[in-house]
Amino acid sequence: MNKIVYILLLSILMVSCSKTGNLTVTGTVKGLKKGTLYVQHIQDTMLVNLDSLLIDGEPEFEFILDVKEPEVYYLHLDKADESGYDDRIPFFAEAGIINITTSLKNFEGFAAVTGSENQMHWTQFKNMNKQFNDKNLDLIKGSFNARQRDDQEEILAYDDSLQQLLKRKYLYTGNFATTNKELEIAPYLVMTQIPDATTPYLDTLYKTFPRKTRNSKYGKQLKKLIEERKKQ
Repeated sequence: MNKIVYILLLSILMVSCSKTGNLTVTGTVKGLKKGTLYVQHIQDTMLVNLDSLLIDGEPEFEFILDVKEPEVYYLHLDKADESGYDDRIPFFAEAGIINITTSLKNFEGFAAVTGSENQMHWTQFKNMNKQFNDKNLDLIKGSFNARQRDDQEEILAYDDSLQQLLKRKYLYTGNFATTNKELEIAPYLVMTQIPDATTPYLDTLYKTFPRKTRNSKYGKQLKKLIEERKKQ
């Protein structure tokens, strides 16, 4: 009888000691044999560790976290050797189950993140934004060559193309944010991609967001940015 009571008490103790939370992050780092994974987020402009896991032999991992609201987190790999591969994977954390699959040699570049609605839209935006960035690099390269040749006509043409591309990116980001205004990704993209847009444009975008989005972490940050800009 005492043995049964002991087993029951031990089971209760094990359950009480287990981690609880509204977000489970699972995944695999292909090729990883040994190292430490950290889940981090930015708090008061500082990168803070929320949890850590020592990897020793098996590349699979799992974190159980408590997320107050959707927010960008980071999965950071601190390897035991070849530290030059250390890197961070940003992901939009929110309640539910998120899976991250990546590889050791291209930790961030090969990362595939699924399970988060905000993350899904973020990935969609990144794919389009990459096209803008690639085109921008091509134009910068062309402008540089034109300046080397001192071809004033081409220089002006490239400068105009760069300005037009920038306007297109701003419009695309704004349209993407208003289309997805119910999600926290909307103010986040405005804050991180076009913070130097005109104050009236930022204010117009902010006013399209519903109360839920305005009261989010990034909605509040965007409001603060607009208010500070208006004071200048």
